[in-house]
Amino acid sequence: MAVQPFVNSKILIVEEQPLALSYLKQSLERLAYRNIFVAESAIVAKETCETNKFDLIICSFDLSKRQNGYQLYEELLKKRLIKRSTSFIFTSAETSPELVHSVVELQPDDFLVKPFTIKDLQSRIERVLKRKQSLKKLYTLIDDENYSKALKLINTELDSQQTSYSVMLLKLKGEMLLKLKRFDEAKQFYKSALELQKFTWAKLGLVEALIANNEDLTAQKLLKSLIEKSETRLAALDLLGRLEIKLNQFEHAQKALHEASQMAPRNLSRQKSLSTVAMINHDYECSYNAQKEIASFARYSIHDSPEVYLNAARAGIDFALATDQHEQINKITRQTQQYLNDLKKQFPHAINQTQMDVLHARLHYLKDEHKKARQLMEQLDDEPQIRSVDAALDKAKAFHELGFQHKAQALFGQIIDHCERHRSNEDPVMMHYLQQQHDERKDITMGPKELNNHAVKQFNKGQLDVALEAFSQAFRVMPKNASIALNLLQCLADATGKKGITFNTNLAKKCLKVLKDTELDPDQESRFDKLMAQMKEMGLAQ
Repeated sequence: MAVQPFVNSKILIVEEQPLALSYLKQSLERLAYRNIFVAESAIVAKETCETNKFDLIICSFDLSKRQNGYQLYEELLKKRLIKRSTSFIFTSAETSPELVHSVVELQPDDFLVKPFTIKDLQSRIERVLKRKQSLKKLYTLIDDENYSKALKLINTELDSQQTSYSVMLLKLKGEMLLKLKRFDEAKQFYKSALELQKFTWAKLGLVEALIANNEDLTAQKLLKSLIEKSETRLAALDLLGRLEIKLNQFEHAQKALHEASQMAPRNLSRQKSLSTVAMINHDYECSYNAQKEIASFARYSIHDSPEVYLNAARAGIDFALATDQHEQINKITRQTQQYLNDLKKQFPHAINQTQMDVLHARLHYLKDEHKKARQLMEQLDDEPQIRSVDAALDKAKAFHELGFQHKAQALFGQIIDHCERHRSNEDPVMMHYLQQQHDERKDITMGPKELNNHAVKQFNKGQLDVALEAFSQAFRVMPKNASIALNLLQCLADATGKKGITFNTNLAKKCLKVLKDTELDPDQESRFDKLMAQMKEMGLAQ
C-alpha cells in the first residue's frame, strides 16, 4: 500500500468498544500512520488533549461512560482544547435523523457510519487533513477572532485563483462578513454567490444577513421555501424562530423552535429559548418539557450546573400550578422532587439554601399547605443584589402566590433594574418575559389557583360581572387550561345581557379553540355539549 502524505500526523482515537478501537488502530497502522494515541472514554480524551495538540481526532458519537461524543466535542471546542485547524471525524453505528441533525449542527469535518472499510477511512482522513493543512493559517486567524485579517487572507486566496478550496473560502468569507457585522456587504456577497451556484450555505447566509439588515419580509419569504427542503429545514426553522422573536410573534416563534428542537434536541441553547418563549405564551407544559430536555442532555456535559436542575424544578411547579389534573400534578411534584435529589447528588457542595427554601415553599403552596409556605418565605432575608435572575424570579413568583404583593413587586422591579444595567449579557427574550411577569402580577394580585377558586365562588353567588373579571384574569395567565376556558365560556354566556355585559366574541373564540384542541374528561365533555346547545339557542354559537 502506498505511503500516505500525512503519516506523521498526530491522531487521537476516542472509542470505548475494544473491537472497534482495535480495528480502527490497526487500520491506521496499515495506512502507515505512526503517531497514534487512544482514549477509551471522554475523560481520558480530555486529559490527553490537555497535554497534546492533535492534527486529527476520530471519535465515536456513541460513548456511554458519562459524556457522549457530542458532549465531548462541545467541551473540547468551548475550552479550546482543540482548534479549527484540528480535523474531527465522528463515527457511529446509529444513523437516526435526530443523531444526524445533531452532528450537522456541530459541524465536525466528517461523519463515518460504522462499519466502514479501510478505503473509506483512508479517503476521508486524507481529504480533511489536506484541507486543514492548506487552510491552517486562515483557521488560526479565526481561532484568534481576528476576523478582519481572516477576511483579507480569504480575498487574497480567492484572487490568486490557485486554490482548490474556492467554495470553502467563499463560505468562510460570508461568515467573516457576518462576524464583522458588515450586513449589507454580506447580503450582496451571498446574492453574488447564489448567481454562481445555488449553494445551501449561501441561501441560509443570505437570510441571516437580511434579518440583521432588518429586511424581515424578504427573509420570511426565503425561509418559507427553505423550510420545505430537508437539507435546510433545521437551520431555516432556527432562523425563523429568531426572526419571529425579533418581531414579537412569540406564538410563531414557539412553533418554529419546537419543531427544530424535536429534530435536534441536544441543542440546549435552542431549548432554553423555547422554554422562555413558551413561558411568554403561558404554555407551561412546553416550557417544562424543554427544561426536562435540558436537564437530560446537560448531564455530564459542559452545561451541567445546579441551575439546570433548579430550572427544571421551577418549570415543573409553574406547569403544575397551571393545571387542575390531580394525577398530573402528583406526577410533576414527584419529578420535581427527583430533580432536587439529583441536584444534591451532582452538586452536594453548591446548594443554595435560599433557593431550595423558595422551591419548597412553592411546593407547599401547590399542595395547599399555605401556612408552611408562608413560614418559609417569611424567614428569608432580602438580598441586596441579584446573583441569579432565575432564582430571583422564582422568589418573586413565590411572594406573589402567597400574597406578599409589596415584596413581589419590589423584587420584580429589582430584577428588571439589574437586567437593564447588564443588558449586554441578558437575552432580549428573557427581558420581555420579565417585563410581562412584572406587569401581569401587578394587575393580577391573586395566585393562579386562587383566581379560579375566587371566580367560581363569585359565579355561584350570582356575581357574574365579578366572576367574569376573575375568570378572564385566570385565562390570561393560564390560556391553555381547559377547565378555566370552560368556566369562562359559561360565564360569558350566562352574563350576556345582564348588567349591560355584551358577549365578547374574540374571547369566546379563544376559549373554544382551547376546548376543541384539548382532550376533555367525560364531565367536561358533557358540560361543553350543554353549553354549546345553550349558546346556539341564544344565537351566540359560531
